[in-house]
Amino acid sequence: MEPVQTEETGIVSEAMEAPDGEILGRMIRDARKEKGLTLEEAAKAAAIGRSTLSKIENNQTKPSFDIIRRLMQTLELETPQLFVQSAKSDISGRRDYTRTGEGEHQETRTYDHELLCTELVSKRMLPYISTIKARDVTEFDNWVRHRGEEFMYVISGEVTLYTEHYRPLKMKAGDSVYYDSGMGHGCVSTGKEDARVLWVSLAD
Repeated sequence: MEPVQTEETGIVSEAMEAPDGEILGRMIRDARKEKGLTLEEAAKAAAIGRSTLSKIENNQTKPSFDIIRRLMQTLELETPQLFVQSAKSDISGRRDYTRTGEGEHQETRTYDHELLCTELVSKRMLPYISTIKARDVTEFDNWVRHRGEEFMYVISGEVTLYTEHYRPLKMKAGDSVYYDSGMGHGCVSTGKEDARVLWVSLAD
């Protein structure tokens, strides 16, 4: 039995391929139903209004970053790509910054992500620093996959990057890799301490 499923299924694949608009709404609705939550129950857990959640699920409003973050935590959805709401913008002058240790955290079973430069939501690149908690590839229920390309730089520790079409890649501090993020992938720590990596995702 393969430790990681290679096929895309259900909520995970749709969310990672297209994080905003109609598919975002459908992904949130499917995740809510999967957990057996009513609109009112899910909205209360995420500290938002029932009507707001209904509009998000039906693509009738564009949710703020904070609302998306709360919904992701409530519904236990695991991809930071969900925070890139749009790759299009008419803004000509752009700037965002994050002070040390003040990024937005999103923790999952396998990773602890610190999302960087989150004030600007209409962007194509998503930078984040992750602590790799996973120690074995079997800890992933499915391959991670999403549209676009990705750069990873190992800040500290040792990791093994598993990808759908290549042999496992062992990496240490200072190593970097660039890859098609539509290809199934997952990263695990292999040293004494949990590794830390810088990821930069480029939306398609």
